[in-house]
Amino acid sequence: MRGMLFPESRRALEQYAGETPVWTEGYDVAAAREQARALAAQEPREEVAEVADVDADGVPARLYTPAAAGDAVVVHAHGGGFVFNDVEVHDASARRLANRTGLRVLSVDYRRPPEHRFPAAVDDVAAAGAWAARTLGDRLLAHGDSAGGNLALVDALRHPGRYAALALVYPFLDPAAGFESYATAADGFDPREAAWYWEQYASPADLANPDLAPLLSDRLGTLPPTLVVTAEHDPLRDEGEELARRIADAGVEVVATRYLGQLHGFWRHPRVFPSAEPLMRQVAGFLALHG
Repeated sequence: MRGMLFPESRRALEQYAGETPVWTEGYDVAAAREQARALAAQEPREEVAEVADVDADGVPARLYTPAAAGDAVVVHAHGGGFVFNDVEVHDASARRLANRTGLRVLSVDYRRPPEHRFPAAVDDVAAAGAWAARTLGDRLLAHGDSAGGNLALVDALRHPGRYAALALVYPFLDPAAGFESYATAADGFDPREAAWYWEQYASPADLANPDLAPLLSDRLGTLPPTLVVTAEHDPLRDEGEELARRIADAGVEVVATRYLGQLHGFWRHPRVFPSAEPLMRQVAGFLALHG
């Protein structure tokens, strides 16, 4: 039986209904980015003991250090379909992540398409991870949501042993959109939007590259303990859960959770979705457990 959208998700869908789809001819990416930054600036932001913009071997990043921070560092890759969002848009979430984990968080401002196509983003996350290991300590954890989950996962696969744990929130993994949830669970995230993101990010020749489509990787068994979180009403649900099954079969320690009644993107909006803060605490608890 198909699940029910929770009331907060139904209300969010009503708000989304008036937005211009990204696949519309002439869609203004720059204006959409500015709008996202303006909306994020209105979000309440928790105090963190120290917040500093840093140069991670040429990659801009923001380092959050909570009071009495533990030794480990969480490398955070933000979501946004590879195209949207940045460290400013994710500032409130990164602050919450630092405060909930009690660990330093390095939010990576990776290059985005269409100006910078694949593999610019994965190379930037790799460079930032190497910088963090060299300058901040060798106990690294990785976290990413949506497209950021793809980037965090790819970096862990490209550099086995780099991370002590990995937390992925509704990761964006399959450019072929080959799972059933694209037809049955695409509430608020149209499959045409997902396809548009992949088109901005990569050329057709890249779509079978495991650095872009990590479900194709032959290194899944090299991953550290991994948390995979999915939303019930999300076209990306099935690919995330398939990842959890595959890496579990490969011998990786896996925790996988599906949040009922929720839409893609809910993690970042605690004022809208009551499940967002419990998810943040689940992610933080998992990372702290391995930090």
